[in-house]
Amino acid sequence: MTQNASSPYYLAAPYTEVTVLEVPPVTTVVQSVTDSPMASMAEVFDSTFSALFPALGAQGLQPVGPAFSLHTRMPSDTVDMEVGLPVDRPLEEPVTAGSGITLASSELPGGRIAIVSHLGAYDGLGDAWGAFMQAVAEAGHQPALPFWEIYVTEPSPDQDPAAMRTDLVTLLA
Repeated sequence: MTQNASSPYYLAAPYTEVTVLEVPPVTTVVQSVTDSPMASMAEVFDSTFSALFPALGAQGLQPVGPAFSLHTRMPSDTVDMEVGLPVDRPLEEPVTAGSGITLASSELPGGRIAIVSHLGAYDGLGDAWGAFMQAVAEAGHQPALPFWEIYVTEPSPDQDPAAMRTDLVTLLA
C-alpha cells in the first residue's frame, strides 16, 4: 500500500517498519562528489557542512530538514553522491565556498519511495541497508537508484550512538 506523505517525510516520527510513500521532490543545496574513496566519506561530510551553513546564510537560504547523502550508484571502493540539506528555495547559481567546495541546487527525487528508520550508530548502517533492501524485495517492490540516507539525529560528541536515527530511503521502480 502506498501512502501520500501529508507533511515532509523527512520530518515524520521514526519509520519502525518499511513504509512506501508517494512524495514530492525536495529542493536541496549539495556538494556533488564523483569517485570519492569510501575511506574519505567523513572528510567529505565535514568539509561540506563547514562550507554549507555559511554559504546558505550568505544566500539567504534556510535549511528545512536534516542533512542527507544521496547515492547515484552502488558504492564500491568509491562513491558518487550528493551531500547537503533540504532548503526553502533553490540556490540561484552554484557557489564556490572559500574552501574551494562548489555548492549547487539539486533535489531529492519525488515519486514512490520505501523508507525505514535505523536507530543506532553509523557503524550499523551496512547491516541496516541489507535488511532494508531484503524487506523491500520481500514486500514485492523493486528498489531503484538513487537511494539516500537522512541523518535525522545531528551527530555530536555527547550523542549516545544508540539514540541516533538515520532514515534509509530508496526510490522504487
